[in-house]
Amino acid sequence: MSDTVVVVVPDADILASTVAARLVVKIIDAQAVRGAADVVLTGGRIAAKVLRAVADLPASAAIDWSRVDLWWGDERFLPAGDPERNETQARQSLLDTLPIDPARVHPMGSSDGPDGPDAEAAAARYTDHLIAAGKGHLPHFDILMLGVGEDGHIASVFPAHDEGFHPGPVTAVYRSPKPPPIRLTLTLSAINTADEVWLVASGDGKADAIAEAINGTSPVPLPCADVHGVTGTKWLLDKDAASKLTNP
Repeated sequence: MSDTVVVVVPDADILASTVAARLVVKIIDAQAVRGAADVVLTGGRIAAKVLRAVADLPASAAIDWSRVDLWWGDERFLPAGDPERNETQARQSLLDTLPIDPARVHPMGSSDGPDGPDAEAAAARYTDHLIAAGKGHLPHFDILMLGVGEDGHIASVFPAHDEGFHPGPVTAVYRSPKPPPIRLTLTLSAINTADEVWLVASGDGKADAIAEAINGTSPVPLPCADVHGVTGTKWLLDKDAASKLTNP
């Protein structure tokens, strides 16, 4: 049974440090149990702060980074190296400093990749890559991190858009309400296979959507309310993001 936990800390800096510490411990524990760890990364300002905090944690030296696989929950379909890509942000914030096996870093496709501007083909390629890595199934995602948008979106699954319900694990998005309009994203069914799903958010602009999702009061379906880990779901929030909760 999946447990839901809400953790509220004073501000965004403390939130980044808190999430980073939890991430390091979870990776170490996964490696102790399974011999490896699979982590799904997200993008956004707080995600970058988390990754920089991981780099600064002495405990991260206990991780065998050669046995960590890194995946992405969504990606802006832009040329490789574009500063707006989540992959670029992650590499600059942490990955370029790690002794990580390049073959175990699994970015989503770019618009100048092998499929060119065909986002659907790039989504299909990432699906094939996931299934191959999981030997016929999705990999065992130990932690899947998600940001939360002001409209309640997660990854590139937006309210009133049906891409998140695509039957496959990865789909192209052509009409994102946030630029750029073309993206790749894991679907809700793929996200919900993760052992633990962490929803990480800071700032009072997220407060209404978070309160509606957690309190079950949203008048419309919110993607952030439809995700959950197999064993656990964690809402990791700063005080501003949690300010509208009934019982923060």
